[in-house]
Amino acid sequence: MDAVNRFETPTTFGLLRAEYCVGLALSAGLFLWHLDEVRWPVALALFAYIDVIGYLPGALAHRRAAGGEIPRVYYVLYNTMHSWLTAGAVVALWAWLVRPEWALLAVPIHLCGDRGLLGNFLKPFAVAFEPQPHPAFVRLENDLKSAVSPVGSHDARPARAAT
Repeated sequence: MDAVNRFETPTTFGLLRAEYCVGLALSAGLFLWHLDEVRWPVALALFAYIDVIGYLPGALAHRRAAGGEIPRVYYVLYNTMHSWLTAGAVVALWAWLVRPEWALLAVPIHLCGDRGLLGNFLKPFAVAFEPQPHPAFVRLENDLKSAVSPVGSHDARPARAAT
Protein backbone atom coordinates (compact mmCIF):
# COMPACT_ATOMS: atom_id res chain seq x y z
CA MET A 1 0.00 0.00 0.00
CA ASP A 2 2.78 2.40 0.92
CA ALA A 3 6.35 2.37 2.20
CA VAL A 4 5.23 2.02 5.82
CA ASN A 5 2.21 -0.29 5.47
CA ARG A 6 3.53 -3.07 3.28
CA PHE A 7 0.38 -5.06 2.69
CA GLU A 8 -2.47 -4.95 0.24
CA THR A 9 -6.20 -4.97 0.77
CA PRO A 10 -8.21 -7.25 -1.53
CA THR A 11 -9.07 -4.21 -3.68
CA THR A 12 -5.53 -2.82 -4.00
CA PHE A 13 -4.18 -6.34 -4.61
CA GLY A 14 -6.78 -6.83 -7.36
CA LEU A 15 -5.80 -3.53 -8.96
CA LEU A 16 -2.12 -4.46 -8.83
CA ARG A 17 -2.89 -7.80 -10.45
CA ALA A 18 -4.95 -6.01 -13.12
CA GLU A 19 -1.94 -3.84 -13.98
CA TYR A 20 0.15 -6.97 -14.50
CA CYS A 21 -2.62 -8.48 -16.63
CA VAL A 22 -2.34 -5.44 -18.90
CA GLY A 23 1.42 -6.02 -19.12
CA LEU A 24 0.74 -9.68 -19.93
CA ALA A 25 -1.75 -8.72 -22.64
CA LEU A 26 0.69 -6.26 -24.22
CA SER A 27 3.61 -8.70 -24.10
CA ALA A 28 1.53 -11.59 -25.39
CA GLY A 29 0.00 -9.38 -28.09
CA LEU A 30 3.43 -8.35 -29.39
CA PHE A 31 4.59 -11.97 -29.17
CA LEU A 32 1.60 -13.18 -31.20
CA TRP A 33 1.90 -10.33 -33.69
CA HIS A 34 5.47 -11.46 -34.44
CA LEU A 35 4.83 -15.18 -34.01
CA ASP A 36 6.41 -16.03 -37.36
CA GLU A 37 9.67 -14.38 -36.19
CA VAL A 38 9.85 -16.13 -32.79
CA ARG A 39 12.55 -18.74 -32.30
CA TRP A 40 10.60 -21.30 -30.28
CA PRO A 41 13.50 -23.06 -28.54
CA VAL A 42 14.73 -19.69 -27.26
CA ALA A 43 11.25 -18.57 -26.19
CA LEU A 44 10.57 -21.84 -24.34
CA ALA A 45 13.97 -21.76 -22.61
CA LEU A 46 13.50 -18.13 -21.55
CA PHE A 47 10.01 -18.87 -20.27
CA ALA A 48 11.09 -21.99 -18.38
CA TYR A 49 14.43 -20.97 -16.79
CA ILE A 50 12.64 -18.74 -14.27
CA ASP A 51 10.75 -21.65 -12.72
CA VAL A 52 13.33 -24.37 -13.35
CA ILE A 53 15.85 -22.43 -11.24
CA GLY A 54 13.57 -20.32 -9.07
CA TYR A 55 10.43 -22.30 -8.29
CA LEU A 56 10.82 -26.06 -8.79
CA PRO A 57 13.65 -26.60 -6.25
CA GLY A 58 11.68 -24.77 -3.54
CA ALA A 59 8.43 -26.52 -4.42
CA LEU A 60 10.15 -29.91 -4.14
CA ALA A 61 11.77 -28.94 -0.84
CA HIS A 62 8.41 -27.70 0.45
CA ARG A 63 6.74 -31.00 -0.43
CA ARG A 64 9.57 -33.01 1.17
CA ALA A 65 9.34 -30.89 4.33
CA ALA A 66 5.66 -31.84 4.70
CA GLY A 67 4.64 -28.47 6.10
CA GLY A 68 7.89 -27.82 7.95
CA GLU A 69 10.34 -25.03 7.25
CA ILE A 70 12.64 -25.16 4.26
CA PRO A 71 16.05 -23.48 3.91
CA ARG A 72 15.99 -19.80 2.95
CA VAL A 73 18.08 -20.47 -0.12
CA TYR A 74 14.89 -21.61 -1.89
CA TYR A 75 13.24 -18.26 -1.19
CA VAL A 76 16.35 -16.45 -2.44
CA LEU A 77 16.34 -18.54 -5.63
CA TYR A 78 12.65 -17.85 -6.17
CA ASN A 79 12.95 -14.13 -5.53
CA THR A 80 16.09 -13.78 -7.63
CA MET A 81 14.63 -15.59 -10.62
CA HIS A 82 11.26 -13.82 -10.34
CA SER A 83 12.78 -10.36 -9.98
CA TRP A 84 12.40 -7.78 -12.72
CA LEU A 85 16.03 -6.82 -12.06
CA THR A 86 17.26 -10.32 -12.89
CA ALA A 87 14.85 -10.62 -15.81
CA GLY A 88 16.03 -7.28 -17.19
CA ALA A 89 19.66 -8.35 -16.88
CA VAL A 90 18.96 -11.66 -18.65
CA VAL A 91 17.07 -9.94 -21.47
CA ALA A 92 19.71 -7.20 -21.83
CA LEU A 93 22.57 -9.70 -21.86
CA TRP A 94 20.78 -11.90 -24.39
CA ALA A 95 20.08 -8.92 -26.65
CA TRP A 96 23.70 -7.78 -26.36
CA LEU A 97 25.48 -11.15 -26.62
CA VAL A 98 23.11 -12.95 -28.99
CA ARG A 99 20.66 -10.48 -30.56
CA PRO A 100 17.43 -8.64 -29.77
CA GLU A 101 14.53 -10.90 -30.72
CA TRP A 102 10.82 -11.41 -30.14
CA ALA A 103 11.46 -14.59 -28.13
CA LEU A 104 12.65 -12.33 -25.29
CA LEU A 105 9.01 -11.45 -24.66
CA ALA A 106 8.70 -14.85 -22.98
CA VAL A 107 10.29 -13.30 -19.88
CA PRO A 108 7.71 -10.53 -19.27
CA ILE A 109 4.96 -12.96 -20.31
CA HIS A 110 6.10 -15.29 -17.52
CA LEU A 111 6.48 -12.62 -14.84
CA CYS A 112 3.29 -10.75 -15.73
CA GLY A 113 1.40 -14.05 -15.87
CA ASP A 114 2.69 -15.06 -12.44
CA ARG A 115 1.69 -11.74 -10.91
CA GLY A 116 -1.45 -10.93 -12.87
CA LEU A 117 -3.08 -14.32 -13.37
CA LEU A 118 -1.74 -16.25 -10.37
CA GLY A 119 -1.19 -13.42 -7.87
CA ASN A 120 2.35 -14.64 -7.09
CA PHE A 121 4.85 -11.97 -6.10
CA LEU A 122 8.18 -12.22 -4.27
CA LYS A 123 8.21 -14.52 -1.23
CA PRO A 124 9.11 -13.27 2.27
CA PHE A 125 10.96 -15.71 4.54
CA ALA A 126 8.16 -15.46 7.13
CA VAL A 127 5.52 -17.18 4.99
CA ALA A 128 5.23 -20.74 3.71
CA PHE A 129 6.88 -21.33 0.34
CA GLU A 130 3.56 -22.44 -1.14
CA PRO A 131 0.68 -20.00 -0.52
CA GLN A 132 -1.32 -20.45 2.67
CA PRO A 133 -2.83 -17.84 4.98
CA HIS A 134 -0.46 -16.55 7.65
CA PRO A 135 -2.28 -16.20 11.01
CA ALA A 136 -0.91 -12.68 11.62
CA PHE A 137 -2.12 -11.51 8.21
CA VAL A 138 -5.55 -13.06 8.76
CA ARG A 139 -5.79 -11.12 12.05
CA LEU A 140 -4.68 -7.90 10.33
CA GLU A 141 -7.28 -8.30 7.59
CA ASN A 142 -9.98 -8.96 10.16
CA ASP A 143 -8.89 -5.91 12.18
CA LEU A 144 -9.00 -3.74 9.08
CA LYS A 145 -12.47 -5.01 8.15
CA SER A 146 -13.82 -4.19 11.59
CA ALA A 147 -12.24 -0.72 11.84
CA VAL A 148 -14.91 1.94 12.46
CA SER A 149 -13.05 4.90 10.98
CA PRO A 150 -10.33 5.04 8.35
CA VAL A 151 -6.79 4.94 9.66
CA GLY A 152 -5.39 8.45 9.52
CA SER A 153 -8.70 10.13 10.31
CA HIS A 154 -7.26 10.96 13.71
CA ASP A 155 -3.77 11.68 14.90
CA ALA A 156 -2.25 8.29 15.74
CA ARG A 157 0.83 9.82 17.38
CA PRO A 158 0.97 9.85 21.17
CA ALA A 159 0.19 13.23 22.71
CA ARG A 160 3.17 15.17 24.01
CA ALA A 161 3.17 16.55 27.50
CA ALA A 162 2.64 20.31 27.73
CA THR A 163 5.81 22.24 28.45
